[in-house]
Amino acid sequence: MSKPRDRRFPDRETIVAFIRAHPGQSGTREIAREFGLKNADRVTLKKILRDLAEDGTIVKRGRKLHQAETLPPTLMADITGRDSDGELLATPTEWDEEAGTPPKIRIHVPRRAKPGTAAGVGDRALLRIEATEPDDSAGYRARVIKVIEHTRSRILGIYRVLPQGGGRLVPVDKKQAGRELNIAKADSADAEDGDLVSVELVRTRGFGLASGKVKERLGSLATEKAVSLIAIHAHDIPQVFAPAALREAEAAKPATLQGRDDWRALPLVTIDPPDAKDHDDAVHAAPDDDPSNKGGAVITVAIADVAYYVRPESALDHDALKRGNSVYFPDRVVPMLPERISNDLCSLVPGQARGALAVRLVIGPDGRKRSHTFHRILMRSAAKLNYAQAQAAIDGNPDDVTGPLLAPILKPLYAAYALVKRARDERDPLDLELPERKILLKQDGTVDRVIVPERLDAHRLIEEFMILANVAAAETLEKKDLPLIYRVHDEPTVEKVHNLREFLRTLDISFAKSGALRPELFNRVLDHVKGHDSESLVNEVVLRSQAQAEYSAENYGHFGLNLRRYAHFTSPIRRYADLIVHRALILALGLGDGALPATETAETLAEVAAQISVTERRAMKAERETSDRLIAHFLADRIGNIFEGRISGVTRAGLFVKLTDTGADGLIPIRTLGTEYFNYDESRHALVGSRSGSMHKLGDVVEVRLVEAVPLAGALRFELLSGGDSGSRDPRQREGRNRKGTRGSQSARHPKIHSKAHPSRKPRKTSRKPGKSKTGKPKKGKS
Repeated sequence: MSKPRDRRFPDRETIVAFIRAHPGQSGTREIAREFGLKNADRVTLKKILRDLAEDGTIVKRGRKLHQAETLPPTLMADITGRDSDGELLATPTEWDEEAGTPPKIRIHVPRRAKPGTAAGVGDRALLRIEATEPDDSAGYRARVIKVIEHTRSRILGIYRVLPQGGGRLVPVDKKQAGRELNIAKADSADAEDGDLVSVELVRTRGFGLASGKVKERLGSLATEKAVSLIAIHAHDIPQVFAPAALREAEAAKPATLQGRDDWRALPLVTIDPPDAKDHDDAVHAAPDDDPSNKGGAVITVAIADVAYYVRPESALDHDALKRGNSVYFPDRVVPMLPERISNDLCSLVPGQARGALAVRLVIGPDGRKRSHTFHRILMRSAAKLNYAQAQAAIDGNPDDVTGPLLAPILKPLYAAYALVKRARDERDPLDLELPERKILLKQDGTVDRVIVPERLDAHRLIEEFMILANVAAAETLEKKDLPLIYRVHDEPTVEKVHNLREFLRTLDISFAKSGALRPELFNRVLDHVKGHDSESLVNEVVLRSQAQAEYSAENYGHFGLNLRRYAHFTSPIRRYADLIVHRALILALGLGDGALPATETAETLAEVAAQISVTERRAMKAERETSDRLIAHFLADRIGNIFEGRISGVTRAGLFVKLTDTGADGLIPIRTLGTEYFNYDESRHALVGSRSGSMHKLGDVVEVRLVEAVPLAGALRFELLSGGDSGSRDPRQREGRNRKGTRGSQSARHPKIHSKAHPSRKPRKTSRKPGKSKTGKPKKGKS
C-alpha cells in the first residue's frame, strides 16, 4: 500500500476504489492510514463503511473489506471458450447460483508459458485473479498458476445393445444428455446391455453420430456398487494411486520412539462410528492436580502422525494433494492415502504403538482453555469404542469392553466435556438442528433402509475436543508467525440477511436490523421456534442464509463456530488441510522430520487452499449425487405410490418436496399445480396463484404421488395431491389415485448429506448447493 498523499476526506467512490485495489488487505485502519484520517475522521469513515456494507457495495470478512461480488485473488476456474480476439475465457468452478450469472474471466496467456500452465478450452485451472477496468467486457483478468485437469478424452455412460449388433452409449453426464455415441460391435469390449463403461472418442468423418470405443467395463447398473462408480468417474475423483506412491507406502516402517515422548502408558481411547476403518484421533481426560486450577481438567487429544510418512513433494504427497480429501459413499471409501498408511500405520488401533501429534489442553473450572502444549509422541490406544457403546456405558449399560473403562477413562472424559460445554454455551455458536440421514446397504449392495442416527453426547464430546485442538493449532502457528491454511466461514451477506428478515416477518418473528452480526442472533430465532410446527422450516431457511465454509490462507474467522481463528488439525488421514497444519506445527516447534518446507509462503498456501476447497465441494457433490441415484433406484418400482412430505424448496420451476419418512427429494413441476398461473414470491418462499391467491410455501406438509424415477440422473418427480393452500388446483388432479402403494414407505428413505436445500437449483439440472454441517471431523461433522 502506498503512503498517504491526500489529506482531504475521501468520498465513497474513492474508498471503494481503494478497497478494490487492495482486496483482502484493507480494513478501517489501512484506509485511515492511506488518507491520513485522524481519530475524529474515523467515526465518519466507519459510518461510510457501514453504509457501503448495508447497501451491498462492499463486504466484510473478519476485519478486512472486499468489494461486493468480487472473486478471491486465487481461484479454481473452468476454461469455457475464447473471445473474439481468441483469448481464453473462464468461469469459477464453484459459483452460488443465487448470486446470479457467474463473472467472466479473461486469461492472459504469455508467449512462453511456464511448465504446467499451458491451458486450453475445457481445462480446469488454478488462476491468479485481478479485477479489470469498469468498461472491460470481462470483469476479471487472470494468469494460469497451474492446470489441474486437462480436457477429458473419455466419456462415461451406459451401454445399450442394438438389435442389429453393436450398441449406443448413453452418457451419464447431464451436460452431455442426448449426445449418444455409436459403438461398433468390434469396439464394444463385449459390454452387455446396462453396463457402465468408459468410452474413448474415435474421430469419424461425415454425418451421423460420433463413434466411440469401450476402454473399460466398470460394472452393471444392476448393482448399487456401480452407482457410486458413476459419481467417481463423473467427477474425476482419482481412485488409483501412482505406482511410486504405492511403493513409498509399502516401504514405510512403523514409527519408533526416536525423537518422540513416550506416552504409551497413557490410556487414550478412540471413539468413532461403528463402521470406521481408520482411527486418526484418540482422547483422554483427567482432573487437573494443579492446586491453582482446582476443579479444572487436562484433556489430551492425540492425532495420527501422517506427516511422518507423507513427506512434502513425495509421490504420496502429490497424490494426496490431487485428491484433497477422502470421499465417502454408502458402499466404499475413496481414501486420500493408500490403505497401508490410512488403515494400518496411521490408524490408532488398540494395543499397537503408533506415532502421533498430541496436544495437552489445560481447562479451567469455567470450561475455558487456560493453556496448551503440543508434543510428538509414541502412544498405544487402550480401546476402540463407537459412539453408542460409549454413551450406553455412561447411561448405565456398560458391556464387556466399556465396563472396565467406565471409572478410569469414560467418566473423566464426560466430566471434562461438562466443563467444556459451559464455555461452548457461553460462546454460543450457531446451533442448527438438521438431521443427517445415512444409507444402510444389504450384503448384496442394495439399499436396505435409511436411518437418522441419534445425536448423542458422545458425538458432542468428540466434536468439542476436536474444536479445542483445532483452535490450539491455529493459535500456536499464529504466535510463531507462520503461514497456515485456515478453516474459515464468512458471515452472511447483507442480501441474504435481508431475505431472511423478510421471511421471518411473514411468521411474525423479528430479526435485528442493526448491530454486529453474531450467531446468537440466529440462535434466538431458532430458540423461538423450537417445538413449533415451523421449527424445521426456520432451521432450513437460516441454514440457507449462511455462507459456505472453505479453506483460506487469509483468516477472516469462523462465523458459525463464533471463533476468531480456526484451522483443521484433527483428521490428516482424510484431509490435506490437516496435513499442512501438522507440518507447520512440526516446523514451528522443532519436532523433527516431515516439517513444512521453509519455502512455503502465504501465496503458495493460498493456491493449495483454493485447490482443496474445490476437491471438498467435488466430494460433497459426488456423495450427494450417489445418494440421490441410490434412492431413485430404490423407488423406481414404487411409481404411483403415495407419500407424505414437506415442501423443501420453492423456485420458479416448481416445488421441491422432501418425503417425511424417507428424506427422498423430488420436484413438482409448476405446470402441474393447477389451471391458473403461479407467481414466485421470493420473500415468502412461496408460489402464489395469480387468480385465487392460493399459496404453496416452504415448509408446507403435502401429500404427493411418485410419478417418475430416473435412477441414472438420481431424479424423482411428484404430483401434488393435497396439502398447503391448494384450493385452486384442478380437481382432476385428485382423480385416479393409485392406492396400491404405501403412504410413505418406512423403508424408502433418503439421506440428507450436506444439503443446503433446493431453491438455488433448476429442475434436476444442477446439484443442490452444498451446505455446512456442524463442527468436527469428516463424517462427524464438517465445520
